Amino acid sequence: MRRNGPEGHGPVRFGPSAPGSGLPVVGELADVLAASAERSTGEPPGGGPELREAACGYWWRRGLRGRDDQVIAAPGPQPLLFALIAAHGGDVLMPRPCPAWWTPQARLLGRPAYHVPTPAECGGVPDPYALLETVRRVRAEGGEPRLLLLSVVDDPTATVAPPETVLEACEAAVAEGLHIISDETWRDTLHRPRETVLLSPAEMAPADVTVISDLAGALLPSGWPVAVARLPPTAEGTARRARALDILTALGATVAGPLAVTAAHALDEPGPVVVRAERATALHAALASAVHRTVLAAGALARPPRAGRHLYADLGPLRTRLADIGVNDSMELEEYLTGRLGTPVPGGHRFDDELGALRVRLATGPLLGATPHERLESLTSPAPLELPHVAGALSSLGTVLDELR
Repeated sequence: MRRNGPEGHGPVRFGPSAPGSGLPVVGELADVLAASAERSTGEPPGGGPELREAACGYWWRRGLRGRDDQVIAAPGPQPLLFALIAAHGGDVLMPRPCPAWWTPQARLLGRPAYHVPTPAECGGVPDPYALLETVRRVRAEGGEPRLLLLSVVDDPTATVAPPETVLEACEAAVAEGLHIISDETWRDTLHRPRETVLLSPAEMAPADVTVISDLAGALLPSGWPVAVARLPPTAEGTARRARALDILTALGATVAGPLAVTAAHALDEPGPVVVRAERATALHAALASAVHRTVLAAGALARPPRAGRHLYADLGPLRTRLADIGVNDSMELEEYLTGRLGTPVPGGHRFDDELGALRVRLATGPLLGATPHERLESLTSPAPLELPHVAGALSSLGTVLDELR
């Protein structure tokens, strides 16, 4: 089968930012952006006081106290992570699978990126014993592991790591001298927030953890790039923040003024923003559960989705039928399902998973509808799964998967 670009990594847009998958912009945020449109002065590198103070308030309400001089803002998570990796030095470790945008930042800096298996119950956090073994092996080979990336609320697996797993992984990392960068972009999208215990690594090891969050997740539309980071309240954290700011300055990676004002307003969590976030989370939770049932009914595997707007499916049990139609790895599976479903279905190789594993991420965004009217209807309906466009999309997914049994 034709493969998309070198090593299967073609320029395809995946996930919630794909065309036709976003919910309408919250009216209050649109009004704030419009009112700031004539602002001619740009934000300083790392963000201005208003944006940084709003980020402090956001984290304060979640039990992570800090000052605005511990915060950095950037126009999206990619330049922010790039600057933080560069500021720390050394080799980078991360779980397998991991968000698609993590590894490229390390590679751009010429840093080795080592992937560590995750425990059976969740993704996003490395198995502590596998982490210790990986650190030992890297050092034996002459490497210098210095940084661990993890995500307690994970993309792509849509799982939430149990507190005990987070604790054991963080203890292992800190004992080996690793600094932790915790991506908490999706922490506010828990499908059952009253039943799920979320523990940030920064609560356990405040001197050894940097928290990052892409606001174009739960708070802002996907096309409005703003990301923030909270560094540790230590002398070392201050020095690394200064280095990261130098890098963002050199890149010219500053947040646009009007967007900074809007992001600060969203971080203050006014009523309309909170209501929209809750409704969107409930909608995507219902869609993810329906996709999960569809995947299992077809004989494939997937962990139950606990957060986010996607599901990570393993079509390994359908390998025989897939081989009959020429699908033998995740790149070929991506191309096949993307063609059959008419929407991007990224294979596991995009997330640094094993190429031979037949895994894909199924996003819930495309199920919302093809037009703004359909997407708004999905958001406001008391029974979104019964809407014709939603039911039709789920039926199409079921039909495609059933053909592989």
